[in-house]
Amino acid sequence: MPSPTLPRLWQTLLLVSMAATLHATLPGPVPVDTGLLAGIPAPEPGITAFLGIPYGAPPVGALRWKAPQPAAAWSGVRQANAFGARAMQSPLFSDMIFRDNGPSEDCLYLNVWTPAHDPAEKLPVMVWIYGGGLEAGGSSEPRQDGAWLATKGVVVVNFNYRLGVFGFFSHPELSAESGHGASGDYGFMDQIAALRWVQRNIAAFGGDPGNVTIFGESAGSWSVSILMGSPLARGLFHKAIGQSGAGMRREVAPEPRVTLAQAEANGVAFGAALGARSLAEMRALPAKTLLEAGRGPAPYKATLVDGYVLPRDLKDIYLAGEQSHVPLLAGWTADETRVYNVFGSKRPTPASFIQDVRTHEGADADRVLQHYPARSEDEAVQSAGDLACDLFMGVPTWTWIELHHRTGGAPVFRYSFDRAVPVPADRVVNGKPATGRDVGAVHASDIVYVFHALASSPGVTWEDADWRLSDAMATYWSNFARTGNPDGKGLPEWPVYGAAGGYPVMHLDVTLQARPETHRDRYLFWSDLK
Repeated sequence: MPSPTLPRLWQTLLLVSMAATLHATLPGPVPVDTGLLAGIPAPEPGITAFLGIPYGAPPVGALRWKAPQPAAAWSGVRQANAFGARAMQSPLFSDMIFRDNGPSEDCLYLNVWTPAHDPAEKLPVMVWIYGGGLEAGGSSEPRQDGAWLATKGVVVVNFNYRLGVFGFFSHPELSAESGHGASGDYGFMDQIAALRWVQRNIAAFGGDPGNVTIFGESAGSWSVSILMGSPLARGLFHKAIGQSGAGMRREVAPEPRVTLAQAEANGVAFGAALGARSLAEMRALPAKTLLEAGRGPAPYKATLVDGYVLPRDLKDIYLAGEQSHVPLLAGWTADETRVYNVFGSKRPTPASFIQDVRTHEGADADRVLQHYPARSEDEAVQSAGDLACDLFMGVPTWTWIELHHRTGGAPVFRYSFDRAVPVPADRVVNGKPATGRDVGAVHASDIVYVFHALASSPGVTWEDADWRLSDAMATYWSNFARTGNPDGKGLPEWPVYGAAGGYPVMHLDVTLQARPETHRDRYLFWSDLK
């Protein structure tokens, strides 16, 4: 058989070389401060996944309701090929699908997806914090898999953190033993511990510990705002992205705030109801007992101002300019809760909407109705959806954006995710036919776009436009992580919020377009900012 000609031989060698590069993964084992790790090839070519890495000791027994402690070292090479258990939780949200083996108190695990072929590459790092109301969620959800986002040239990390009564429980004995006179907020301490792990270890995965972006959705976005305000997280990240959520209070008819003393008293009462008169007896209770008992009125206060993780009210921290001065990209979905107003058991009418506002807003009702009129059936439905969206996620997130713009000393970029879910023509919600506009751009619908995980949402008729939008959002997000600015080649320019006295908003939809802010009067009204 004749030998191949020289040009053909070089073509063959080039193709072999390209294929090897495309599928190459980070050589291992990878050293971290507790031992050696062996990763696995991710479904995306060229990406290595390291799953189920312990970043803290199991918070069980005497470590229940303690700040996270260091993970134990291991000998030999640990196979990082499976997700660690998610935090203890009840099945609260039907859209949450997990790939781990179930919930457990032993939950402090993280995952890394890296495109690096050499540990010296110093790639941007993106650390994702899942949502779920600080009651549910986990790092194994397919819609939050970091493999595809890593193809944008970033190292992606996500992690589990304690939830519910296990993550946010206060008790006077816990405060006394803490060494800092506070208790609660253990879930946020877990998040900070994960970020410290990233600082110590991410260079071994080809990541740059000096270029870390934290990002999250809903309670994850809430967490990002908290971490920006906590002195304990200072210097652990360099950019921040928030999707639908912030820990900012509203000023008009605000909810009462719970003090540490009140939270501790709630903890004592909760224990007494379970027959546990001391902290030792509380720690001896089975995890399932605590989980079941915590399903009623919450015996804890998430995002408590404990004097340690949060030295004072988060809004006051931002007003004083004491938050981390890092670039921020944030926004929310256009129709966070519209589906519940359109298809709820009590579809709003002008009369019912006005009565609801008067019932809930009291003396402020007339001022509220000026911003949310209900002069017709359609206007009542629209105003009900707008009001629910604003109070649920819009106003807190806007207040965060506005305050950081005013006091944060760093650029801010704001977006609105407008893409209505392309539901099938025969979709039924609450027994009624649904259209994409009826459902709208609902809460959490943006997650799959950022991670290019549309296929993880069954029953949706995704269109080519959705895949293009997903690629654009992932590119914006990764550009921001790389440079602090989302702009890049092939994308419409994203103006800085507040530049030249304007307040542009990037609208993320089939068409990408920056437009001036609307409804600023509503946000100023609720936030009481001047």
